[in-house]
Amino acid sequence: MKTLKGEHIFLRALELSDLDFLYILENDESLWEVSNTTTPYSKYILLQYLENSHRDIYDVQQLRLAICKKEDEALVGFIDLYDFDPKHSRVGVGIVIFSEADKRKGYASEALGLTCNYAFKHLNVHQIFAGISEQNQGSIKLFEKAGFERGGLKKDWIFSDGNYKSEYFYQLINP
Repeated sequence: MKTLKGEHIFLRALELSDLDFLYILENDESLWEVSNTTTPYSKYILLQYLENSHRDIYDVQQLRLAICKKEDEALVGFIDLYDFDPKHSRVGVGIVIFSEADKRKGYASEALGLTCNYAFKHLNVHQIFAGISEQNQGSIKLFEKAGFERGGLKKDWIFSDGNYKSEYFYQLINP
């Protein structure tokens, strides 16, 4: 896969030049609760990750793509496919847009649509799922707009800042 192109953005494979953005993202403690991260990552470890990011999703069960604006190719976020399970034909999806200035511009929606189409068409999955914190109204709206349905609530699922948070389970079945 070279790129997946949308109207305003394109998705591409990770490049070594993404190291600084990846370093900032992976070390942002506000995102650790959704990524199960518990300690900071060094640039060395992230460089190794980037050097191995070409590995096939069938091998490593995950794929991270960079979300870039078409107009200037600026990197605005990442979208991940994770827990790929070919036997049960499903995969999880997560997305992050870095800056507040780039949020609510449709980039996440477009990236989610491109990624879901890719997963259904090229990975032949039956369903795509996501876990979304009860408090994350922006993501809830994004995923519901994309056709994901709430399948349940995982009570006290995430422990963060001394408190438990519940998480909604969303899924999109291949139409």
